[in-house]
Amino acid sequence: MQQEHRHHAIDYVELTVTDLEAAKGFYSSAFGWQFNDYGPEYAGIANPSAGGPEVGGLRVDSQVSAGGPLVLLFSADLDGTAAAVSGAGGEVVNGPYDFPGGRRFHFTDPSGNELGVWAEQ
Repeated sequence: MQQEHRHHAIDYVELTVTDLEAAKGFYSSAFGWQFNDYGPEYAGIANPSAGGPEVGGLRVDSQVSAGGPLVLLFSADLDGTAAAVSGAGGEVVNGPYDFPGGRRFHFTDPSGNELGVWAEQ
């Protein structure tokens, strides 16, 4: 069943990466993401819900620009996710730390993109 897009909701997140295969390997290993390949410079991030629209993409460029929006992922096991990020070749750059809504950490992927992961506790 195809899911509909929601008005004014985050619909798609595109990450710039410097090495598409390394990025796909990292996100697949750390988070279990799957991809739809569209050639050597782009891969769509498959929706974890079967049949849903893609949730984002990986786009190749020569460099990653710092200062873009911070994308946050949810985890039911924050410490396990931090270990998976490190094991997949990412670097935890802040945390895990407590905040009013739970706990979170920030990491960089092999291309230098910074993302965050949070958990309710």
